[in-house]
Amino acid sequence: MTTVVLPDALFTLTTGPVNAYPDVMRALSTPLLYDYDPHFLDFYQHVAEKVRTVMHSRDMPLILQGEPVLALEAAAASVIGRHDVVLNLVSGVYGAGFGAWAQRYCQTLLEIRVAYNQVIDPQQVANMLRQHPEISVVCACHHDTPSGTINPVEDIGRLVKQHGALFVVDAVSSFGGMAVTPDAIGADIFITGPSKCLGCPPALSLVAISQAGWEKIAHNPDAPRSSILSLLDWRDAWQKNQPFPFTPSVAEINGLNAALDHYLHEGETVVWARHALTAQACRAGLQAMGLSLWAADEAFASPTTTAIRVPVGIDEAQLRAEARARFGVVFSAGRGETQGKLTRIGHMGPTAQPMYAVLAIAAYGGALNALSANTVDIGAGIAAAMATIGAS
Repeated sequence: MTTVVLPDALFTLTTGPVNAYPDVMRALSTPLLYDYDPHFLDFYQHVAEKVRTVMHSRDMPLILQGEPVLALEAAAASVIGRHDVVLNLVSGVYGAGFGAWAQRYCQTLLEIRVAYNQVIDPQQVANMLRQHPEISVVCACHHDTPSGTINPVEDIGRLVKQHGALFVVDAVSSFGGMAVTPDAIGADIFITGPSKCLGCPPALSLVAISQAGWEKIAHNPDAPRSSILSLLDWRDAWQKNQPFPFTPSVAEINGLNAALDHYLHEGETVVWARHALTAQACRAGLQAMGLSLWAADEAFASPTTTAIRVPVGIDEAQLRAEARARFGVVFSAGRGETQGKLTRIGHMGPTAQPMYAVLAIAAYGGALNALSANTVDIGAGIAAAMATIGAS
């Protein structure tokens, strides 16, 4: 039997970059205005105000000109000072990665670490804060994408606030796909971007900063200024009568505006519900085929990423290659400690549609069956996914 090899992927079901919405792509192709054209200055302020509306933030969020890794490093450099004792919460690769930046700037770095298929227990945080009253900054990754797990940041945020520390939250791959906003979880620095659940290309960061956060940054003599990492430089740039620190990504602002309009028009609760249903259907189908989730408990499995444990004896990279070659479907690999152990299926933005779960199940099961004599029942998987969708 001849295998038909598809030269290009037809469906990108990854955890980022994700497909952009068609209206975002159209907006990216509109004419580029001079950044100091009065029309663009008005437009930029309008988009910034729209970001605040979408993020439910009391304070005006920043739009940084780089994908969210820029904002994560900038947050560490800006809010963490040489006298700070930082508690970093590590339940995955990206949580651990933030600790490397925190270590660079703080006096002392403390960490709570759990297995990468688990999440942080708020009681552990409470115990650590009680044992170390000197902790001044707490950092958490809400959705650690390489594990597909969700940390209870709302509960943790309450503890951090009671302690009197600042709370830094990485919500890059969760905001827009589930109910998480900076003020609701007590985040002082809340980092996300439009390139995941809002359905934009990777190019911008969105950062909400509380008044306490701004005060800490302003009084940190080591906080970057006149730098690509400076948050302070962009604080007032949203106002049309204030200068930009450097040229903003005009095309990406056009795309961001379209993404925000899409989100507001559909309605946030509707957007969150379709992300959740897509993931629920995907998990149901994969488990009906006898496969195991990476998350130790489905209760904290992400609605924006399904991480599936690779069966014993299967080469994960070969599995993804098979899914791409045979079915034109692209999945994400693990990262760091999860590399080779799991496959990630993204449910973000345009692909957070329940029928994409059916496609993912068929492609993943088909790739497995092509590589192993121990075949899975794809029909059972699709039936379980469809039953989940039908019951919604």
